[in-house]
Amino acid sequence: MKLTPTHIQSARRHLRAADPVMKAIIDAVGPYTLRFERDRFAMLVRSIVSQQISTSAARAIRKRLQDLAGPTGLTAANLVRFSLDELRSVGLSPQKAAYVADLSSKVNEGTVDLRQLGRLTDEQVVEQLTQVKGIGRWKAQMFLIFSLGRPDVLPHDDFGVRTAIRDRYGLAELPDKATSHAIAAPWRPWASVASWYCWRSLDLTRNTMTVVKGYPT
Repeated sequence: MKLTPTHIQSARRHLRAADPVMKAIIDAVGPYTLRFERDRFAMLVRSIVSQQISTSAARAIRKRLQDLAGPTGLTAANLVRFSLDELRSVGLSPQKAAYVADLSSKVNEGTVDLRQLGRLTDEQVVEQLTQVKGIGRWKAQMFLIFSLGRPDVLPHDDFGVRTAIRDRYGLAELPDKATSHAIAAPWRPWASVASWYCWRSLDLTRNTMTVVKGYPT
């Protein structure tokens, strides 16, 4: 199931009724404004490129990669044509160039069928995507939330979600997996929406709860 405006309205009502802390976050942040990424391949490439570098550096590398791909666009069929040296020429590290090449190869040959992912369960999507070098469970969960629009994904290892839980639920330290799941139990079956609100809550000033910027991009 992919989130629709009707689902989002239901999710907000459920979360506000089920969890007073989440109610305060939702009231402060406002409407759920996430726009899903339609280009599945491009999102996966972006997740590889952006890892552990600044936003501006990632943007510059993506632009050069798009230029390398040419006018027909950033597709697996295009990128699979390039050698590792050519991929590194746009600013990718050797490791990331290998990851992009592996993604392009597996998508191009059909080992990972991006067109069919919407028909799979969340766990099946994770199993498919983690066949690709450089894509672990966290990246697969981000794909579930930001591309497929799945409603009930809890990325308990995500630093932003853990930080928001610690700060908003008054914990002394970052929660472990068991604590995160216990706190998130009332969020079901809308954990993806609650996770998005957790990310956005990090952009609220601690005292006034005023939105200062969006997260994540």
